[in-house]
Amino acid sequence: MPGWRHGRRRRSTRGAHAATARPHARRRGPGDGDAAVRGRERLLRHPANGRLEGGVRLPAKGDNFAPYSELGVRLGRTYVHERVARTVTAAYAALAALRPETVYVYGETGLAQGGRFEPHRTHRNGLSVDFMVPVLDAQGRSVPLPTAAGNRFGYDLEFDAQARAGELRIDFDAIAAHLLALHAAAAEEGIRIGRVIFDPAYLPRLFAAERGEAVRRRIAFMQRPAWVRHDEHYHVDFELACRPP
Repeated sequence: MPGWRHGRRRRSTRGAHAATARPHARRRGPGDGDAAVRGRERLLRHPANGRLEGGVRLPAKGDNFAPYSELGVRLGRTYVHERVARTVTAAYAALAALRPETVYVYGETGLAQGGRFEPHRTHRNGLSVDFMVPVLDAQGRSVPLPTAAGNRFGYDLEFDAQARAGELRIDFDAIAAHLLALHAAAAEEGIRIGRVIFDPAYLPRLFAAERGEAVRRRIAFMQRPAWVRHDEHYHVDFELACRPP
């Protein structure tokens, strides 16, 4: 959530990839294959106050997904717990079969060692993942959410009450399918989705989407507005038992 404003986003002078985000020792570099880097991981404490040991980097690309920023990948801002990485990639694989025309983009996740992750309030122990909203263009085609330095890598985009930003509109069917794929993949890994943060004003539209009722029944959402509006991305917190320090 780079450079937030309060209520409606006002970005701080800190950039999306602030100086506090330093590159980390590489296991494999961005683009070195399509599988998440594996490692021995240990997560400690709450997503808002914890750390991660031996985290893994999400894949730099896939058949139906891409990161929000190649720079963010190089700066080490896309690390997660190993089981979360497997969950994310398995969900994308399932979606490639179910919705081959849909393009997905993931956002920031955390640092290799976890801990404080400016400007986010959480993302500290490898269990939090931002997913940028899938969008349709004026012709109804799935296209990647535009992410560049000029819009703070997608986090500065604004969607209106009709879930539109210019000619783009949020694809709620694609979000519902993604959340259910994450739910199923997490269960296979022995973990679960703890909560999802998405603009509460959009939840009725999400629940009215194709498979939206299943999303409503199976997945918990934060009902009150978050400290910043989550319109251009949805934040997912996973839960699993932590090893003691």
